[in-house]
Amino acid sequence: MNATTHSQALTRGMRWFEALAGDTATAAPVWSGEASLGGETVSFFAVVPDPDNRFPRARENVVGLEQGWRLAHTVRATIARDASSARKRPIVAIVDVKSQAYGYREETLGIHLACASAVDAYASARDAGHPVIALIVGPAMSGAFLAHGYQANRIVALDAPGTMVHAMGKEAAARVTRRTVEALDELGEKITPMSYTMASFAKLGLLDNLIKDVDADAPTDAQIERVRGVLAESIQSARADKHGLARRLESDAAKQTRAASIEVRRRLAEQWDAA
Repeated sequence: MNATTHSQALTRGMRWFEALAGDTATAAPVWSGEASLGGETVSFFAVVPDPDNRFPRARENVVGLEQGWRLAHTVRATIARDASSARKRPIVAIVDVKSQAYGYREETLGIHLACASAVDAYASARDAGHPVIALIVGPAMSGAFLAHGYQANRIVALDAPGTMVHAMGKEAAARVTRRTVEALDELGEKITPMSYTMASFAKLGLLDNLIKDVDADAPTDAQIERVRGVLAESIQSARADKHGLARRLESDAAKQTRAASIEVRRRLAEQWDAA
């Protein structure tokens, strides 16, 4: 295990990596390892803090230049190992990412390219037949989640304080919308996409399983086994996919809360095909 774990407090992503993948992690800022799950070998990836990172904005569990390129490299290495295999190994992205690491140097050196490379690697793995599962155990924020987790066949999450999916942090969103945090919470109760709760995110049809009654910070052995069971079921379900993400608009929840989006897509496709 990387010595980092002995010199700093473990984040949720690190704790869940150890719980699921054991003592297999490579070096920060991206941990990767393999372990048995559901009777087959699974590749696990997690973005973790890197206190010694040369980019100051990328020293926490965020996706910056090195994180994006490292994710792309490790995911593509998994694809390459299974290139001649008919049954591709599953990939589990353990998601606990606060944000993308924006800064002047990051913009100059192309953080958009680094994040896009990670997106492309995950999408390529899915298209190649690898079941890709995202397990959200903490924040899944903004471009960081787009780069690490959003391309998964299945997205599952712990229903626990501190897990959330959103475009920006609550305090930043309050400043941008010129509201108090309390007013923003009230707005989230009326407008689902504005909410910061995982239960509200599930209503959008993007979440395949919301795992309740699990201590995200100190799970018991029984709780870990339950999460492992959900991951194994998600892997088997993903194998039956056509590797696309259309199911996100086909669920009952999506048909109710994203009806306008579905109709817009239908009309765009209709006009495109008629051109």
